Amino acid sequence: MLDPAAPQLVVNARTVLFSWLPADPDAVAALVPAALRPHADHQVFLCQYVVDDETQTSGFGAYSLSFLGVSLADMEPPDGDTPGGWWTHYLASSPRVRQYASARGAPAEAGETLVDVRGGRLVAETWADGRPLIQVTARVGHTGTEAHNGHHRYLTERDGELIVADYPYVAEPVSPFEVESVEFLAPEHPVYALRPANPLQICWGFYSPRVSFAYPARPNALDEPLSTGDPVAAAHQVPARRARSGLPSGS
Repeated sequence: MLDPAAPQLVVNARTVLFSWLPADPDAVAALVPAALRPHADHQVFLCQYVVDDETQTSGFGAYSLSFLGVSLADMEPPDGDTPGGWWTHYLASSPRVRQYASARGAPAEAGETLVDVRGGRLVAETWADGRPLIQVTARVGHTGTEAHNGHHRYLTERDGELIVADYPYVAEPVSPFEVESVEFLAPEHPVYALRPANPLQICWGFYSPRVSFAYPARPNALDEPLSTGDPVAAAHQVPARRARSGLPSGS
């Protein structure tokens, strides 16, 4: 088993990441712990990616992953305007990745993700228990000279403590990128609560055939949470005693 406190690097993952407004905002809000607040418009985010070869990771090996969750208020990373997010589902193909992520508080379960691009059309699918859960179709172009970089902030819970981690990334997005449909195919599955509104309303997102990112090293719990303005972009824990009473902005 990988040491969950050790950092891990992934390079050149084929990645779709975007958010939408949900069909049932109340159901989405119910998935967020009481210590946190959903974003004002109850945005839901989805990331689907594939790592094709073991040489693209520092220890994970080849794998695929879909994670979903709820965007949060006052949880932006220090250097970005993308909302921080609460992971509600984390479906990974690799047992090694699931064990590592679970030890960090992610709700990791088994799943498969497929990302296929042909003739300017992207189809990304998330599978679990031998059935498709989500299918995304989008119109995509080609990469150019533009690159995105920064940090994405995600929150999890482990042993009663909220854990906040900032994940550095570099992406080469394609242009154009236009999501055409997001279909949730299994109404009986818990992920169905995050389905999008009709008509589909996309908030932000991109597709890139080359995204590199890191799972940061995780120190011990800090006495004081880091603020949004702190230049240190590192994982940190929010002690349970603070989690129960609420979190300060940007922690």
